[in-house]
Amino acid sequence: MAASSVRTYAPTWLSQLKGVLRMSRVEFWQGNVSLAYGAIAAGCRFFGGYPITPSSEIAEVMAEEMPACNGRFIQMEDEIGGIAATIGGAVTGYKSMTATSGPGFSLKQENLGLAYMAEIPIVVVDVMRGGPSTGLPTSIAQQDVMQARWGTHGDHATIAYAPSSVQECYEVAIKAFNMAERFRQPVLIMSDEVLGHMREKVIVPDKETLAIVDRKKPSCSPEEFIPYRPDPEDNLPPMASFGDGYRWHITGLTHNEWGFPTNCPEEIAKKSARLMDKVNAYRDEIVEYETENVEDADVIVVAYGSVARTALSAVRHARDKGLKAGYFRPVTLWPFPDRELEPLAEKAGRLIVPELNFGQMVHEVERAVHGKAAIAQMSLVNGELFQPSEILEKIEEVAG
Repeated sequence: MAASSVRTYAPTWLSQLKGVLRMSRVEFWQGNVSLAYGAIAAGCRFFGGYPITPSSEIAEVMAEEMPACNGRFIQMEDEIGGIAATIGGAVTGYKSMTATSGPGFSLKQENLGLAYMAEIPIVVVDVMRGGPSTGLPTSIAQQDVMQARWGTHGDHATIAYAPSSVQECYEVAIKAFNMAERFRQPVLIMSDEVLGHMREKVIVPDKETLAIVDRKKPSCSPEEFIPYRPDPEDNLPPMASFGDGYRWHITGLTHNEWGFPTNCPEEIAKKSARLMDKVNAYRDEIVEYETENVEDADVIVVAYGSVARTALSAVRHARDKGLKAGYFRPVTLWPFPDRELEPLAEKAGRLIVPELNFGQMVHEVERAVHGKAAIAQMSLVNGELFQPSEILEKIEEVAG
């Protein structure tokens, strides 16, 4: 089999993070456990949640570890209460997280919208399982990726990561908190049942080597503080914590710079645009993706999450058989790496998009390539992963 030559494209500070993964210790963790410890390393000190398969191990680790690091764990009465408590933890100054799966992710959408509107930094983990409704609690699916983008109503920018290894679960947890704190908004981690429960070696770096981002605090006095007035250099307002002496009104209604509801068209337009622009303006610093053998590829497989592991194996087998197959994995589902995929798709002319749903991300791929490549959709919805042979067969069909 051909040697691995996967290339990771990430912002500079993320590359630095990978570069400092010194072997301070090695663990053999589940993906869920890795996510939990990555969050703790990022500074998470509040977890508000409700156990739900297949994410419950995250809550179990947090219940044990939060008291040990002067943090707080609280199990609420349901998933709605879990994200509500997480929002409360964030506004009091704690880096805060909740974790769930499909049905719970649906229940969290209203309060997720509140966090977007009120610009409250939280991390939400969705360990995807089959649906709709209670669906397949113990089986894998990728049916929530569009819900991650459009699940809560209204316009807002979304940052969502899809890890594909247990090591990456640890790293993505740190990235998610850094992005949430920097941009003052929720950040999503779209894991899945297989990744959440598989065990792999994780190299845990020394905490002193990690690049950790903390939220920007007000530099003015409480009397001069205007809660939602953005700084001109980054279009982001500093965030005071409840209890620090700063007065701050929180509402889900569209509000002015003072945080109070407004019907002024100019203020509405300004607030609404900033919810989008504060992320879109830094899109190139957020987007992350991986490729292998795309330079001369005649067909590229675009896959994410656990399916990307199967896809990469199939691409390497195809190369061994003399087929010019390539591999493209979006690490950030949102913002989607559309500008990066388009020229590769135009050059290759053919794409394959395998997903554990009836077609969700394939439509984003279609949007990204603007008709410059033929796209073959592969769907599997039976609670299992693709086999490498299935994707290899599709590569052979498309390449032929």
